[in-house]
Amino acid sequence: MTTPTLDLDIEGPAAPPRSNGELVFAEPWEGRAFGLTMALVHGGTISYGAFRAALIERIAAWEADPPPGEEFRYYRCWLQALEQVTAGAGLVSARDVEERSAAFAHRPAGHDHRHDSAG
Repeated sequence: MTTPTLDLDIEGPAAPPRSNGELVFAEPWEGRAFGLTMALVHGGTISYGAFRAALIERIAAWEADPPPGEEFRYYRCWLQALEQVTAGAGLVSARDVEERSAAFAHRPAGHDHRHDSAG
């Protein structure tokens, strides 16, 4: 069995940030959100077309009304699109997403990384 390949946009609003052709993630959660999305797409749980449309919609909404003092964060739009598509597919409720987001927001920085030698 072969895994289907997915051609991510190289240009345009849905194109993820790259450096020398490689995907760039500024924070660990960004790579996790990307990986989760790709796993859901490859598993046939969500449609990449639906996700891509939601991502473009989220980016356009941010560009139309950027929050004062906030710089654009591609993967924040990515995560919002993922939440929208998974909630729309009935995989998770919007309330569950809000509750889990709030719980994660209250965790201290680095909560999921061990920095001791016990590793």
